[in-house]
Amino acid sequence: MDKDNETLNEEIQEEVNNAQENESEAQETEEPQEELQDESQESEEEKEAPKDPLEEAQAKIDELNDTLLRKMAEFENYRKRTLKEKAELILNGGEKTIKKILPVIDDMERAIENGKKTDDVATLREGMDLIYKKFIKILEGEGVKRIETDGEDFNTDYHEAIAMVPGMGDDKKGKVIDCVQTGYTLNDKVIRFAKVAVGQ
Repeated sequence: MDKDNETLNEEIQEEVNNAQENESEAQETEEPQEELQDESQESEEEKEAPKDPLEEAQAKIDELNDTLLRKMAEFENYRKRTLKEKAELILNGGEKTIKKILPVIDDMERAIENGKKTDDVATLREGMDLIYKKFIKILEGEGVKRIETDGEDFNTDYHEAIAMVPGMGDDKKGKVIDCVQTGYTLNDKVIRFAKVAVGQ
């Protein structure tokens, strides 16, 4: 009987020892988890910690200043480029038109040379007429048009009266009798008024 008690005591003691060992192992494994929880709590506390409003405002000011300086530099570059383009346009704006007129000058030079070799007035007149029509066609392509005057009512928007002609009859009153100088429009804008004589 004593022997059975001793065996029972030994088994109980062994179980107690095993339980203690398991408990110590569990504590060892729990310690790192506790440390991790502590670290995560600290990082959350750091995140939740309020930032200095002065520092935030200064950072925002620095950012806005940087943006403003960049925009000012971009605008200055744009302004310089625009001024350069305008200057080039003013200096060379008529280049296209002049290139179109140059063939007319070539024709006139040829007509002058041929005029020295012939006495035929009709041929010279025909050559001058062709050159004139070519020149007018080029101008019309550029938006230049003649202001009509023949039999037109006098219109101060297009005509400039340089003479009044009395005794022309009622049907000629207020009408253009004669055109002394042809007027022109450029894209419907008067660039030179037609100088005319008007019936009175």
